[in-house]
Amino acid sequence: MRFAFVLLSAAVLASQASADEFTVHSREVDDRKAVIATVEPVHLLAARARIGGTIVRLTVKEGDRIADGAEVATVVDEKLALQMQALDSRIKSQQAQRDQAQIDFDRALELKRRGVGTQMQLDQARTALDVAERTGAAMHSDRDVIMQQTAEGVVHAPGAGRVLTVPVSEGRVVLPGETIATLAEDNYILRLSLPERHARFMRAGDKVLIGARGDQNESKETMRHGKVRLVYPEIQGGRVIADVDVDELGNYFVGERTRVYVTTGKRDTFIVPAGYVYRRAGVNFVRLKNSAEIVVQPGETTPEGVEILSGLVDGDVVTHP
Repeated sequence: MRFAFVLLSAAVLASQASADEFTVHSREVDDRKAVIATVEPVHLLAARARIGGTIVRLTVKEGDRIADGAEVATVVDEKLALQMQALDSRIKSQQAQRDQAQIDFDRALELKRRGVGTQMQLDQARTALDVAERTGAAMHSDRDVIMQQTAEGVVHAPGAGRVLTVPVSEGRVVLPGETIATLAEDNYILRLSLPERHARFMRAGDKVLIGARGDQNESKETMRHGKVRLVYPEIQGGRVIADVDVDELGNYFVGERTRVYVTTGKRDTFIVPAGYVYRRAGVNFVRLKNSAEIVVQPGETTPEGVEILSGLVDGDVVTHP
């Protein structure tokens, strides 16, 4: 019984010893590079004037959030009101001519029925009535056009988002197509600009790490994850452009810059669990299986452990300090 207990204790000690040991092997990891990304809206929208005229009401300012279709400004062209008045007078005059043509047609029809009038007179009266009716319809169509132009003086937001710029003011004269306000959609992305030597490593769907915002200390808790949504197929000025999707970028400023860590290739390195590296007198050490202490140079911290840049070779066995 005592012999069996000794064997069991030896087995437990051996398993604990093996659990406190870690064999170092070279492994391939992502080679990440820190670059600067700019916060950009997915779509930059422009609310434009559809008619020329004077801005009589401006309902937005920089920084406002507006809904899709909300009123941005009202543009009034006073000439449209004058054209409407003139056209209304012409429509009344044309209506009187149409009424007279109807009377002439009825008279010619009655005379033809009695056998007094001729077919030519009836045809002329019918033609005159048809011309009067078509002229009146054309004038009403012209009036609808003017009404539509007047209604188009109200400038609506082309989408929901935040107002970035309002380059006009009330009382200013604008031309058709001139920008009244620039809007950024709430859906923001990070836009990267990388040297073209990294273009062959970038793929849509690649994972990236976003550094802490501003002067915050970077750690695994403060860093966020993103995904490359698009790599543009054109290289501009020796740089490749890529867009990165990140959740909840709405509180960032448009144009704000932040650090992003992207994969630019693969490299071989040693990864040791963080608990096996200890620091003394400002120097980092690991303890080998033979109890020797080795000075190491740690590198990037990964979820698997600490990267060791120098001090270890493949096959070293380190123990927990």
